[in-house]
Amino acid sequence: MTDAIEHLMPHLLVAPILLPMVTAAVMLLLGDRRRPAKQVLNALACLLNLALAVALLLWVRHAGQQAVGVYLPGNWPVPYGIVLVADRLSAMMLLLTAVLGVASMAYASARWDRAGVHFHPLFQMQLLGLNGAFLTADLFNLFVFFEIMLTASYGLLLHGSGWPRVRAGLHYVAVNLLASTLFLIGVAILYGVTGTLNLADMAIMVPAIPEADRGLLHAGAAILAIAFLVKAGAWPLNFWLAPAYSAAAAPVAALFAIMTKLGVYAVLRVWTLLFAPDAGVSAQFGSAALVWIGLATLAFGAIGVIATRHLGRMAAACVIVSSGTVLAAIGFGRPAITAGALYYALGSTLAVSAFFLIIEMIERSRASDETPLYVSEVEPEEAFAYPVDLMPPPGVNLDEDERPLIGQAIPAAMAFLGLAFVACALTLSGLPPLSGFVGKVVMLSGLLGAAEVDGHAVQVATPVWTLMGLLIGGGLLTTIAMSRAGVRYFWAPQGRPVPRLRVAETAPIALLLLLVGVLAWQADAVLRFTTAAARALHEPGGYIGSVVAAQPVPSPVATGKGGLRR
Repeated sequence: MTDAIEHLMPHLLVAPILLPMVTAAVMLLLGDRRRPAKQVLNALACLLNLALAVALLLWVRHAGQQAVGVYLPGNWPVPYGIVLVADRLSAMMLLLTAVLGVASMAYASARWDRAGVHFHPLFQMQLLGLNGAFLTADLFNLFVFFEIMLTASYGLLLHGSGWPRVRAGLHYVAVNLLASTLFLIGVAILYGVTGTLNLADMAIMVPAIPEADRGLLHAGAAILAIAFLVKAGAWPLNFWLAPAYSAAAAPVAALFAIMTKLGVYAVLRVWTLLFAPDAGVSAQFGSAALVWIGLATLAFGAIGVIATRHLGRMAAACVIVSSGTVLAAIGFGRPAITAGALYYALGSTLAVSAFFLIIEMIERSRASDETPLYVSEVEPEEAFAYPVDLMPPPGVNLDEDERPLIGQAIPAAMAFLGLAFVACALTLSGLPPLSGFVGKVVMLSGLLGAAEVDGHAVQVATPVWTLMGLLIGGGLLTTIAMSRAGVRYFWAPQGRPVPRLRVAETAPIALLLLLVGVLAWQADAVLRFTTAAARALHEPGGYIGSVVAAQPVPSPVATGKGGLRR
């Protein structure tokens, strides 16, 4: 039984790609009038995608130190055929994508999926692009899955119509088309220099590149990095991000929170493979630039958080802060810092996704006329029934607006929104006791360790202390901005009606924030996982060896165990 499961697990690598592909095709065949059937099908596909991601994560977690699963969909040998690879990092990102997919789909099912056509097929195509990009092991298929993801995101961004979405969508499309062009140019240059598109095969060839071609290699990698950094929301290429994310529908923005992490993932995967410490003179190429780009992105995002009072743009700025933090941390090329950055990326992505959903509810309460914001412990019909010119009942004190000062009950809806907002604020600010604080502490510990290495003191001193200052200062600015927003939207308003919240809307937010709490509760176990993932990234020999050693399955005819008989 165990051997059968072990034999089956590698074949599951293709399931996260086939599942959304088939689901989207079936939805298109259903037509435009069977929306309930599409909704149910989308929900089942998202749940199954989550189960597949959990299975793959558990598989690589228990598969040993060099846990790498390889699958050859076309049964062609490396480097000629398509290769899918699952290691700790890709499995972790698959699970994060699946969680956001379930939460966003559940929230959209309350009403947002009815705001336009083709929401459900586009949603599944978005998951297809994300899953494929995390699993692919060659540059060309990475480009293909990037384009699938971006094409679906164009439609999802415009979902719900409205001029702000159209304007932001046009900028978003133009910038990403330019990035895709740079992507193709970079891939073409690298292919011309190395003669391969398989990342593992390319990593083997990099040390042996002739000196005359090494400049071309570095130029191709730099152009490719620009395309990745555009998608990661790095400064100064992120001017499109805040308008696009703040204009998108709430469940769409919640799913978009993972897209910048895909850009970061692509940078990390390609950089650690091609420019590993044993890559000869190209070792750690671009690391200093990556650190400083990350620092500039982090600073820009922190300023954006404090500079805006628009909650949607504040959430988008938090996305930029998260991307900048991870980019700067991984640029140091040290497993201890990268492990903290990966842990931080998990918590911040979950929190900012929940934040986008909370914002829609808060904005709804500003225009709602459903029920009063506060009620007293007296009967509801008597709570605001005291005429101004009459004395209140004995024992009831009134404020300036003739409302009870004692015994006011906070409505459940506002209590939920307030507590959820506080949880997001604590995580994104890096305050205890949630996962944002743990991630920052781990990164700061790794940075202090890097600063104490005598051989690197001169080279890393300035960026190390700059990142430490920005981690602390950025957290302070985020805390101030979140506190100001909390006072404005929860404390200062008087007499504002309470929105009616549905279970389909509150449950996804509760799920995301519960997982943020689980990350803090199980911080030791999660950090052990991210530490193993970071070590495998910065020592990619196991990844390269597993991919290169993958062999096609022999034909039944060739082995004499099946097929046509003569």
